[in-house]
Amino acid sequence: MKKYVLLFLSGMTFALTQCSDKPGDSAAYNGAVTQSEKQAFGVDTVATGLENPWGMAFLPDGRILVTERKGEIRIIQDGKLLDEKIENVPSVYANGQGGLLDIVAHPDYANNGWIYLSYAKPGEGGGGTTIARTKLQGNAFTDFQELFSAQPFANSDVHFGSRIVFDGKGHIFFSSGERGTKANAQKLSNHLGKVLRLNEDGTVPTDNPFVGIDSAKSEIWSYGHRNPQGLVYDAATETLWDVEHGPKGGDELNKVEKGKNYGWPVITYGINYDGTPITDITAKEGMEQPVHYWVPSIATCGLVRVRGDQYPGWKGNFLVGALALTHVHRVEVSAENKSVHDEKLLDKIGRVRAVVQSPDGFLYVATESPGMVLKIIPQ
Repeated sequence: MKKYVLLFLSGMTFALTQCSDKPGDSAAYNGAVTQSEKQAFGVDTVATGLENPWGMAFLPDGRILVTERKGEIRIIQDGKLLDEKIENVPSVYANGQGGLLDIVAHPDYANNGWIYLSYAKPGEGGGGTTIARTKLQGNAFTDFQELFSAQPFANSDVHFGSRIVFDGKGHIFFSSGERGTKANAQKLSNHLGKVLRLNEDGTVPTDNPFVGIDSAKSEIWSYGHRNPQGLVYDAATETLWDVEHGPKGGDELNKVEKGKNYGWPVITYGINYDGTPITDITAKEGMEQPVHYWVPSIATCGLVRVRGDQYPGWKGNFLVGALALTHVHRVEVSAENKSVHDEKLLDKIGRVRAVVQSPDGFLYVATESPGMVLKIIPQ
């Protein structure tokens, strides 16, 4: 067992390790173990040498596809980051926070072969959050279909969203940031600052909340969001959740429901980066309160609700990536959807960009600075 790097978690020392056995095999794992409040775990280093990993897709053949924001898709195979990259990746608007973002394999990928992407697409007016699907032939994309582009495009290099999740009922949900213009989030006439819902083929479901309203975009599911960079559909409870960046303070975990207004920028627990107030209220009738919020901001990115039996101590908990505060944040929510407890995990691990649970139930974390993919091994 080769030690990779030494870190500290809540005063306890643990090591990230590279195993000669298959990474993530808890029976073979013999690295350092950390005891968190409710779950013991180790950490395997799956890949290093990445720059800005953003999303991860798990294929039935064991490959992991990892998006790099600059517009590349890397391949992890048999525990190694390959030099070869996926070909025929779409051109991206790689400016600031924009670029190649999320990647998700369809839940029935073994039969239909679809892979879904979100990215900032370049175009007239700048760039815009775009959703597409494609298939993989060897290591090249084929049968590429653009499904949606958030309108209007903007020259801003911030707040693109954007995660993709499936509800298992033939729909996808995805997020779009307000592109740095606060007022966009409250306007139903644009796609910015919204969570959106489409059929898997890109058509608009007839039961979306604003279908048939001339002044509203029919793809909108909810609005009043700032920059949601974490999204999860919890099949066990049939609920949709997001985490979104606040400004200086006011990051949020929200239960996202049909047609509801999540308040930005009318209500917020944050302030402007220069210390001036955005609003003098944190609540208003007709606007939803977050289930959990962070002051100061941790810069939320990536969200998973732990399911299955691999991590019994964390089952049902939310794990949230923290970019600015460089850790994974665990949030416990009651049956009544109230935040009841939280805990910091993997402190100072790096800028956490993604936290996902693979089809076989293991948790993976992607970080920037350093650019790594890690696997959390339950003990």
